[in-house]
Amino acid sequence: MSGNAFNFEIKLKRENKVYYENEMLVGCVQFQCPAETKHDGILLTLDGVVNLQLSSKTVGLFDAFYNSVKPINLLQNSLELSAPGKLSAGNSEFHFELPLVCKKEPRRLYETYHGVFISINYQLKCDVNVKRNFLGKSLQKVQQFCIQYKPVPLGEEATRSVPFSLTMSNAKERVTMPRFLITGRLDSVESCVTTPITGSLTVQHTEAPIKSIEMQLVRVETCGCDEGYSKDATEVQTIQIADGNVIPKLEIPIYMVLPRLFTCPTLLTKNFKIEFELNLVVLFKEEHTVSENFKIVLKRATGPLPSKITTAGR
Repeated sequence: MSGNAFNFEIKLKRENKVYYENEMLVGCVQFQCPAETKHDGILLTLDGVVNLQLSSKTVGLFDAFYNSVKPINLLQNSLELSAPGKLSAGNSEFHFELPLVCKKEPRRLYETYHGVFISINYQLKCDVNVKRNFLGKSLQKVQQFCIQYKPVPLGEEATRSVPFSLTMSNAKERVTMPRFLITGRLDSVESCVTTPITGSLTVQHTEAPIKSIEMQLVRVETCGCDEGYSKDATEVQTIQIADGNVIPKLEIPIYMVLPRLFTCPTLLTKNFKIEFELNLVVLFKEEHTVSENFKIVLKRATGPLPSKITTAGR
């Protein structure tokens, strides 16, 4: 903070700013004043909200639908740090502790998430109205933080690999498609958000040269209720598994690290859903494209996966 002007900031005790539900949010608001300063009170506000946005294709649906996508408040609390008075010259601090508890429906805090049509955000706001020469100036600082679920054990699905094969039956243009066979496996379709998605694939044979093989992570966001809903799939990230024509019979590893803020544990509620899928895409040099879709379940899990699951190629 500059020493030449009035300034303040919100500081959290936990440096990584990651918290669990039912914990206390502990920190302080630090002020630096070049001279004694009058104020009309210092107010700290805690907010947690799910913002739902309709895609353009939903315009024109009935009112019941629009009511179902109103923002969902998860946290809403305020604390008066100071009544109207004066801030002394120099540095001063106001400490706070706020419980991270959702006291009304849905009575739980969802993980922080930044999507296209759904976002889950948590933040602290500090407002102070400073008096200078008979004029008031309202100042505000914002500090965001993250909520995470406590890790839970993965289910049996996490130990089961999923085999796949791509042939002409996966292509839309079967008549003009060259003959080919690509086989492989995903080590699991139930995974921890902090663990890479792994597997392998092998081009058994192909009559046409391959241009590229890619793995695409897709978010599927659903906003709405029983009366109507909007469901949209958008790309999170794409990685290239192979570039150029692939040597037949060569096992190629699949290894995808999930982005932290743009993924979260799979979430299904009565007003919205956040799900994830994988698309394996093969592009041929003759501009033909084939793909295979996999529905995956993400969790925040404890410990490493069982040793029987290994990254292909190791």
